[in-house]
Amino acid sequence: MSKDPVNNLRFMVDSNVGKLARWLRMMGYDTRFFNGGNDAQMVREALDEDRVILTRDTQIVKRRVVTTGQLKVVLVSSDDPRQQMRQVIASLKLGLMDPFSVCLECNRPLEERSPSQVKDLVPPYVFQTQREYMECPACHRIYWRGTHWQAMTRQLRELLEG
Repeated sequence: MSKDPVNNLRFMVDSNVGKLARWLRMMGYDTRFFNGGNDAQMVREALDEDRVILTRDTQIVKRRVVTTGQLKVVLVSSDDPRQQMRQVIASLKLGLMDPFSVCLECNRPLEERSPSQVKDLVPPYVFQTQREYMECPACHRIYWRGTHWQAMTRQLRELLEG
């Protein structure tokens, strides 16, 4: 895991760039998805939690807390999620934190589980072919390193290489 302060960023992802949340979580970043309230509420919560806001909303970057440097905001320019990720990675010089350590759905740190703990929770073929499992303590999703994990790892590598 990186101890570089640049890579210890925490994010608040606006609903207009919502797919970034899953990508950043894959990379191991604490990433909240903001889906409700108004811009003022999102700004307040990002300030309170020391998070960088990712958004396509041009009005947010005009706020005083942003122009004075109190709050970091990345104004995302593309509609395409892959281009959005490339922009965020490049502008913040992001690297991998602790990949696949955060629940992709609810942003909670995953916990290791033994095969016996997940035997009745995963498909039989998965249980027969996998030995390492992680579980989200909040939503109880089970993760393992199957073909989907391999594909996501490949996509992350491509995004990080530019």
